[in-house]
Amino acid sequence: MTRSKTSTESRLIARCNFDGISINMTRHNQLVKALRKNFGFESFKGNQEAIIENLMDGNDTFVLMPTGGGKSMCYQLPSLLMEGTAIVISPLIALMKNQVDAMRNYSDEDGVAHFINSSLSRPEINAVKEDILAGKTKLLYVAPESLTKDDNVDFLKQVKISFYAVDEAHCISEWGHDFRPEYRRIHPIVQRIGKAPIIALTATATPKVQHDIQKNLHIQKAKVFKSSFNRPNLFYEVREKTADVDKDLIRFIRQMEGKSGIVYCLSRKTVEELAQTLAVNHITALPYHAGMDSQQRSENQDAFLMEKVQVIVATIAFGMGIDKPDVRFVVHYDIPKSLEGYYQETGRAGRDGGEGHCLCFYSPRDIERLRKFQQGKPVAEQEIGNQLLFETMSYAESTLCRRKLLLHYFGEEYEEDNCGMCDNCRKHYKQVEAKELLALIIEVVGQLKEKFKAEHIVDILKGNETADVLAYKHNELENFGAAADEDEATLHAIIRRAMIAGFLKKDIESYGDLKLTPEGKKFLRKPTSFKVPVESTDDDDAEIEPQGIMGSGAADDVLFSILKDLRRKLSKKLDVPPFVIFQDPSLEAMATSYPITFEELQNIPGVGAGKAKRYGDDFIKVIKDYVEENEIIRPEDMRVRTVAKKSSTKISIIQAIDRQVDLDDLALSKGMDMDELLQEIEAIVYSGTKLNIDYFIKQIMEPDKEEEIYEYFQNAETDNIHKAMEELDEDDISEIDVRLVRIKFQSELGN
Repeated sequence: MTRSKTSTESRLIARCNFDGISINMTRHNQLVKALRKNFGFESFKGNQEAIIENLMDGNDTFVLMPTGGGKSMCYQLPSLLMEGTAIVISPLIALMKNQVDAMRNYSDEDGVAHFINSSLSRPEINAVKEDILAGKTKLLYVAPESLTKDDNVDFLKQVKISFYAVDEAHCISEWGHDFRPEYRRIHPIVQRIGKAPIIALTATATPKVQHDIQKNLHIQKAKVFKSSFNRPNLFYEVREKTADVDKDLIRFIRQMEGKSGIVYCLSRKTVEELAQTLAVNHITALPYHAGMDSQQRSENQDAFLMEKVQVIVATIAFGMGIDKPDVRFVVHYDIPKSLEGYYQETGRAGRDGGEGHCLCFYSPRDIERLRKFQQGKPVAEQEIGNQLLFETMSYAESTLCRRKLLLHYFGEEYEEDNCGMCDNCRKHYKQVEAKELLALIIEVVGQLKEKFKAEHIVDILKGNETADVLAYKHNELENFGAAADEDEATLHAIIRRAMIAGFLKKDIESYGDLKLTPEGKKFLRKPTSFKVPVESTDDDDAEIEPQGIMGSGAADDVLFSILKDLRRKLSKKLDVPPFVIFQDPSLEAMATSYPITFEELQNIPGVGAGKAKRYGDDFIKVIKDYVEENEIIRPEDMRVRTVAKKSSTKISIIQAIDRQVDLDDLALSKGMDMDELLQEIEAIVYSGTKLNIDYFIKQIMEPDKEEEIYEYFQNAETDNIHKAMEELDEDDISEIDVRLVRIKFQSELGN
């Protein structure tokens, strides 16, 4: 076995690196321990740990993370670990209450989290301030309007602020889907209260919105953490909005029996009427909009959270702010005003990783109605609004993969040709050659000096004598009417496809004028094949059934159902939403491993010490009775416990690897050869313990060799070493190389 670096030099480098890594490992271990203790999770999701470390180092931070990705953890955990009180600026009173309730359920101290907003009386606000001054409160949620009040500013000047968290940060930008003018006043108020790191978080932001947020908050140098906007568990579907739309909606909801859902409408009137229509058709539903009495609105929301009703019908403009992880469907009865709004609202489905069906009813008349709403507004605002509407219309009418279109809108490329989780990818399309039409489009864009939008280009090619075409005398162009026989939708589809392919781009600063890219100019000089999908006429019109990840992930569906009933009864008794007690994934884990002691319960994902103490008795009793009545042999009962000497050997190996001791040195110290040591490590990893041996692999193996072996195991049907050696058939790959990478593979993907 050879090393890429030899003898003293490599060991010195490794030791220098080890000193830095050991510090990071210490912090990592501390953060994981705090995560487990306070929230009951064994590991961080995605970028959470890196975000938390950056914030705790005192740096401004910008987080782009889709709904369900765990944004709130990025400020909740550091608030508990840092000195002082974190200020969380949130636009929705309902969301504040939910998050405060959730934080209190994770802690023994109710004062750990508070909110200040217009719903509190003066005595209640004074009680909150007493807890803050006493050092009990680690998280304080405030609405931007409350933050700007002089008495609150004067009070907060007395408080040690650990950091400011700006939640729903897209509200800052006029290009965002939910612009709130008061959000643009956050920076000067923060300056008055006192300087501290800022973390801005949003579940949806195009590059333009991201720039606006950073500029307004004066955090242009913030480290940006951008998670993928892809929500693989969500199914996207657009249906034509017909005269029978109510019948279609009722049929859809009945297919979702027993599952919670949200239906969004454009107007308050529609919300009220549709809620009544659902109710008379034996679907439990309540309305929710800004024009309702605040108490009634709150009661309706609580009924939905407590699962007393199946459906909440709401206005898009107001926004729900419902922190409910098990919403199984989101319906847009009317087309939304922007793709950002659509993405944000559909993101409320399947936040726990379970199924989520996103259905949108679309009619061109809805777009026209929304365009009329723009009239009378300032010209710049109309331009922005109309451009956002055009993007939404393009999405609804497109035959392309809806996931690909959505991710492209947010600056992310989706490489798969077929996502399998949208209506377009489930339909049958034929590919039609569009090389000549694309060349025409690119030519016209160039002739117009890249100063006009897609609609104008299509009008010229179709020969439409619109007011703008005539005003600019574009009816005199050589290409005027050159594609008169083509359908407008086809021309728009080619433009959208060309943008995704990188031949055209939109200039946001000029409200969407089409620009040529170098690739587009190259295409015009030498056109190549360019195909677009067109729906096949022989495709049947069969209605797509509700899609998603159906069923629970529990091994015992009967126990899972019993635990859900227990959770519902407790939620009613304690007057808290069911998911605040335990979320579905935690119940699924209980119905798989059957914990019957507090120690076992605390090992369930999402069950920390605080939750086990608050709710554990009831769940342990139910599970224990169920196990005894059904004579179930639990996984824990089958676990073979090794004698102390053997356990101590394994523990010492785990500890040595945590300290990043070279494996050959470790084998020598244990009196083993490398084969014997690897057998021990394999036994540890295959029993479910995660080990990180990257530090050793990097010393002895070139990256491309490691990648080749790792890729083999990703696609292999078996992890047999001899089979792997035959398949790889490389002279420079040893059996030890393959075993080491297999350990890494099993540890990362199997544990």
